[in-house]
Amino acid sequence: MSTQNPDRYAVIGNPISQTKSPLIHMAFAAESGQHLVYSALEGPLGQFAATVDQFRAEGGKGLNVTVPFKLDACAYATDLSDEAHAAGAANALKFEGERVYAQNFDGVGLVRDITHNLGQPLAGKRVLLLGAGGAARGAILPILREGPACLFVANRTVDKAQALVQAFRANGAGDTLQGGGYEALAERRFDVVINATSASLSAALPPLPASAFEADGLAYDMVYGKGLTPFLKLAQQAGVRQLADGAGMLVEQAAEAFAWWRGVRPETRAMIARISVPLI
Repeated sequence: MSTQNPDRYAVIGNPISQTKSPLIHMAFAAESGQHLVYSALEGPLGQFAATVDQFRAEGGKGLNVTVPFKLDACAYATDLSDEAHAAGAANALKFEGERVYAQNFDGVGLVRDITHNLGQPLAGKRVLLLGAGGAARGAILPILREGPACLFVANRTVDKAQALVQAFRANGAGDTLQGGGYEALAERRFDVVINATSASLSAALPPLPASAFEADGLAYDMVYGKGLTPFLKLAQQAGVRQLADGAGMLVEQAAEAFAWWRGVRPETRAMIARISVPLI
């Protein structure tokens, strides 16, 4: 055991009491033999920069960032990854001297969970992404990198979906990326349907036609720990055989951040099983 003080990491958010990040990262540290401590940090609203400055002054090495500070993290950083720049938000920071490096691992974690853990390759698939907020923005670039036949962004506010698509096209995304309102889905079917809206947090359902699902495809809700959400119930009733929530995404994005900070990628399957709740 090292006699040096452990390196310090934390997750910052408001509220933060519900976070599972300390559980996940301390388990990763134990598994990989990394000498660190990881805590939860509640940042006062409007004081993100001051709170992070203090954390760095006390020797902090890196932060995970959750709501409502992901935009603040992007603005605070000196260096943005492609994913953070594309999303306009960051969920991980690394401090090296005066430099502050920002990453957004949410979409990377989502794609790894779908392709690696759930065995659903996205290459050549028709993918539907519900929502045009921060969660959707973070997912677009990693999904496009997998080479889907189509990625359609659907949103209640059609202009917002179309503006999001145009922003990504202006930065190199091709005609594979499309967008519009839910009414545009009436005659279309998708192999993978991902709910990136916050509807499941309030037990609500996006206005999605059941005909959009393919029975042998995947329905994925980014919300985790809520069991069978209205979105997943709709998919189940439509005959979709593979349902998943965002527990795997949570753990996989944490593993990406851990590897970025420490240079070793932990095993994720045991932790995913530990925090998952039955989809019933």
